[in-house]
Amino acid sequence: MDSVPRLISFFTLLFSSLWHPGLTATNYNCDDPLASLLSPMAFSSSSDLTGTHSPAKLNRRLGAGGWSPEDSNAQQWLQMDLGSKVEITAVATQGRYGSSDWVTSYSLMFSDTGHNWRQYQQEDNIWTFVGNTNADSVMHHKLLHAVRARFVRFVPLEWNPSGKIGMRVEVYGCSYKSDVADFDGRSSLLYRFNQKLLSTLKDVISLKFKSIQGDGVLFHGEGQRGDHITLELQKGRLALHLSLDDSKTRLSSSLPSATLGSLLDDQHWHSVLIERVGKQVNFTVDKYTQHFRTKGETDALDIDYELSFGGIPVPGKPGTFLKKNFQGCIENLYYNGVNIIDLAKRRKHQIYIVVSHLYSLTISNLVHIPPLLALCRNRVFTDDKLLEEIVDNIMINFLYSFLGTNLNDGLWHSVSINARRNRITLTLDNDAASPAQDTTRVQIYSGNSYYFGGCPDNLTVSQCLNPIKAFQGCMRLIFIDNQPKDLISVQQGSLGNFSNLHIDLCSIKDRCLPNYCEHGGRCSQSWTTFYCNCSDTSYMGTTCHHSLYERSCEVYRHQGSTAGFFYIDPDGSGPLGPLQVHCNVTEDKIWTSVQHNNTKLTHVQGASPENPYFMALDYGGSIEQLEAVIDSSEYCEQEVAYYCRRSRLLNTPDGVPFTWWIGRSKERHPYWGGAPPGVQQCECGLDEICLDIRHFCNCDADKDEWTNDTGFLSFKDHLPVTQIVITDTNRSNSEAAWKIGPLRCYGDRHFWNAVSFYTEASYLHFPTFHAEFSADISFFFKTTALSGVFLENLGITDFIRLEISSPSEITFAIDVGNGPIELVVQSPSLLNDNQWHYVRAERNLKVTSLQVDSLPRMSRETLEEGHFRLQLNSQLFVGGTSSKQKGFLGCIRSLHLNGQKLDLEERAKVTSGVRPGCPGHCSSYGSICHNGGKCVEKRSGYFCDCTNSPYEGPFCKKEISALFEAGTSVTYMFQEPYPVMKNLSWSSSAIYAESAPSKENIALSFMTAQTPSLLLYINSSSQDSLTVLLCKNGSLQVHYQLSKEEIHVFTIEVENFANRRMHHLKINREGRELTIQMDEQLRLSYNFSPEVEFKAVKSLTLGKVTENLGIDSEVVKANTLGFVGCLSAVQYNHISPLKAALRHMTIAPVIIQGTLTESSCGSMMDLDVNAVTTVYSSSDPFGKTDEKEPLTNAVRSDSAIIGGVIAVVIFIIFSIVGIMTRFLYQHKQSHRNNQIKEKEYPTNLDSSFRNDIDLQNTVSECKREYFI
Repeated sequence: MDSVPRLISFFTLLFSSLWHPGLTATNYNCDDPLASLLSPMAFSSSSDLTGTHSPAKLNRRLGAGGWSPEDSNAQQWLQMDLGSKVEITAVATQGRYGSSDWVTSYSLMFSDTGHNWRQYQQEDNIWTFVGNTNADSVMHHKLLHAVRARFVRFVPLEWNPSGKIGMRVEVYGCSYKSDVADFDGRSSLLYRFNQKLLSTLKDVISLKFKSIQGDGVLFHGEGQRGDHITLELQKGRLALHLSLDDSKTRLSSSLPSATLGSLLDDQHWHSVLIERVGKQVNFTVDKYTQHFRTKGETDALDIDYELSFGGIPVPGKPGTFLKKNFQGCIENLYYNGVNIIDLAKRRKHQIYIVVSHLYSLTISNLVHIPPLLALCRNRVFTDDKLLEEIVDNIMINFLYSFLGTNLNDGLWHSVSINARRNRITLTLDNDAASPAQDTTRVQIYSGNSYYFGGCPDNLTVSQCLNPIKAFQGCMRLIFIDNQPKDLISVQQGSLGNFSNLHIDLCSIKDRCLPNYCEHGGRCSQSWTTFYCNCSDTSYMGTTCHHSLYERSCEVYRHQGSTAGFFYIDPDGSGPLGPLQVHCNVTEDKIWTSVQHNNTKLTHVQGASPENPYFMALDYGGSIEQLEAVIDSSEYCEQEVAYYCRRSRLLNTPDGVPFTWWIGRSKERHPYWGGAPPGVQQCECGLDEICLDIRHFCNCDADKDEWTNDTGFLSFKDHLPVTQIVITDTNRSNSEAAWKIGPLRCYGDRHFWNAVSFYTEASYLHFPTFHAEFSADISFFFKTTALSGVFLENLGITDFIRLEISSPSEITFAIDVGNGPIELVVQSPSLLNDNQWHYVRAERNLKVTSLQVDSLPRMSRETLEEGHFRLQLNSQLFVGGTSSKQKGFLGCIRSLHLNGQKLDLEERAKVTSGVRPGCPGHCSSYGSICHNGGKCVEKRSGYFCDCTNSPYEGPFCKKEISALFEAGTSVTYMFQEPYPVMKNLSWSSSAIYAESAPSKENIALSFMTAQTPSLLLYINSSSQDSLTVLLCKNGSLQVHYQLSKEEIHVFTIEVENFANRRMHHLKINREGRELTIQMDEQLRLSYNFSPEVEFKAVKSLTLGKVTENLGIDSEVVKANTLGFVGCLSAVQYNHISPLKAALRHMTIAPVIIQGTLTESSCGSMMDLDVNAVTTVYSSSDPFGKTDEKEPLTNAVRSDSAIIGGVIAVVIFIIFSIVGIMTRFLYQHKQSHRNNQIKEKEYPTNLDSSFRNDIDLQNTVSECKREYFI
């Protein structure tokens, strides 16, 4: 990146030595008064109060004492002819002497010919000069950039409201000399070299031109080997073709190397500068510069014989040209310091003129238009694609319209209308349309009135009608009946009239040059503004500035994402585009993986040092994008593996490596995975475990057997691997294979980059924030202070500031020279709550906006006119101001400015009053940990501790579930004695066991098709027990056995819960209060009469109870098969028995009997269970085959026909059983309806669920079947 400034500096030095004095002021004191010596006839005006020319010179007191028009309105102007083209550097004004007439603001216009004026602009806007406050004082203005012109026009905009327009003026500058050539479109100028071939490593070409034609070649040169350089106008834009030794591309078929400018066929002077050093090129048109690198094999430009200017003559064919010639004027043409036009004037032998007219200090008329019946040339830059000419006839009103294509392209278009009797011919751009025959046979007269651009407001419909809105654009060269119309006469009121338009001036503006749509956004415009189409750019906003994607996987994780492919934009709104990566969020790290195009094991044979094998890796993005990912990460790695048989790797210990890899800087690296940079070794060499201790890599032992060297490359400055080269697989029985894994990184160095400000006078300072056209600022903050400045950067008058102005308000203030703008976002809640809050402020040429958290965004449109560059020059202050007032107290993190990351922590290490880091992330983000997970602080962020949760994953949201078969049992053994309630330590457990009331918090999810089933059984040391089971009819029961005599049974039978659907059960008891909740809806509450207490729990069993624990007969029936189905997220107080069995089986006090298979209940629920489970058994209730036995499954598939026949038979049998079951169900339903009326519910049961829940305090409930 540093090469670009060095290149520009070199160009500046080189160009300053070759630039001709005619292109700048002829002396350093270019401030001579130019109007004081002019005759009165040099002054003219739109009108004059005296009726004669008033010499409105500065300080003049004679006569009228200056100039005043007849009427003071916006159409007036004062003009002076300076006699010749001069350099103008300043102007001054006074009011009219001895009067109350003066101008308070005005604009300037310049011209070389007295026609086709150009308005003076600064910052791409028509500039308004501040005028006078009285009639005598002088207001002097130095022009920001000098203007070269002969005519100057002062245009009053505002004046003293108590008087009239009155002016006395002066213009300052100096003489200007130049050499000008006038090309008539049929000629060219040849500059022939002294030798046959001219080869240059550096070139500087400069010129100024003006033209009325949109196409034409300005200069051209080429060599026989394919080198060429051509500059030409194409549709009003300058295209530069440049190629070095590239014979494949020729001018006729190649695309331009660079294109700049727009509307350059406006007959105004435009400057061109081309600077080349080798392949690096700077191409400048007016004030816009494009840097590019040209194609070619060498750095030299070889041109044969000559350069041609104004056209490309065909050798051997005099007067014949290859492309359209340039028509216009070229001034001060220099080629590598040689003044080409001066050589032509002095008739030097190097110059050959092909039918050209040359002048010195003379500009000829460039326009010749053949007479047409009615002709008008139009330039349009609006969205209206219909251009209309309206002709008012004496007999009838006749409207004829022609629809063109792309007429709103800003180019000049010619229109000709020929009306003869009943036939009208309309010609657009010399392409005649088919004549339209009028069938009414009425005679058409041209009438005596013509309206161009629209109809006056005072006309009736019968006189003129505007079918669409008025024309916006420019017209010139208007002919009626073959006679040109003098628009100056219209302006002076002697011919026709006009309103709301500029005469002798085309003020159309290409608002898409430069293109302020960022990141490839497509620009379009209306007459007053531009628009950006951001589709297919990966960016959004009014100027396509804001990225659609987050900066890293860390941010996606912060939003709740876990794993998958994502696009990340490491520099946000910066120049780098988004890159597709794979994010894998684990419990302790967030991995970012970037795949390349060759991750498979690749075999190599036949490679030698003379004929090496190499493979380039494509990561789907630029090396700059990959570097941004690596540099913003804490750690990166890439696994490399080399499998070898008689193929040496690094040729250790001292040989030249046979294999190496290329990194980001295109440097080759002779070390392998597991070894540090600079050490020509493999991992086994560092660990001293290689096959041959004489070598530092296994493959360097050159064995006949296959071996390998595998390890991780982790030096970030060398990653990623972009290429691998292998040179030792051409010997007998020599073979190798390589595999390079994806680039993997973790840790976002910037998302958690935070600092703490603990004094109001403290701040961090950074270099000036350069954001002339577009600025975005984003960060997080937290504070308890009432107010404070987050950020401030000042200029001479411009500034930008972000602050918390009150506990509930964030203020964004900015001034670009048009006065300060303030945006305020008010929060309904306090923002100084010591929680993290997000702020994003943006300013561009279209809108200024402020966003705080997810509150509504405040925005304000930017003014189209006036200053628009944000010019700052002070240091950037973060956390305070330059005055050390209103400092911020609190924390700021993840500060980004226009995509650039500011390292706050590094700067805070050397700044007093500021500490690196900021604790307390869990207070803001603790809610992201679910299902009992605990938020744990880290230095950079936080993580979710899922130890006491039945779930796992980065947010404790991933269920842990298992498939139980018949007889499967999971028993968790508690320590003796173990209190039910979790305490802080084992020593304190005994205290709480006696003093605190016992409780149970049980949660589980299940899915089954088997009844009866035993889901959970808890046994205490005092023979108390708690059982959760499904009855034969699919209802759920909870058994509390507090003694042999006291058993409580709670039954929920709103549906058959063995319906192959997921169900969620929660049981909470504390003391006497019991709550049972089913599927997040059904809720049962009950109060035990005596106080229930489990003093110590002995074991907890999921599925079949294998020991004889004295369970009652009803539980024994359910325990016949245990549980057949899927259990998930099982938790008892802080214990997760299923998680312990699947994740910590070797260290947890868990006993597993039978087959326990980890499975996802959620995914099984999504399957069509009816299709999968036509017949289920106790061993496989869901009909799943064993995926671990593919061979067995394949054999089973051979019996598909037999199985199909059996399935049909079973289906018929089940159908018969189903019909009989339906009959018995209806019979029992009628019997139940008679019984349910007699049932009474406890008074403490929630009345809203009495119709859905059956509560029984008897152990005989399973013997009864009730259907609700």
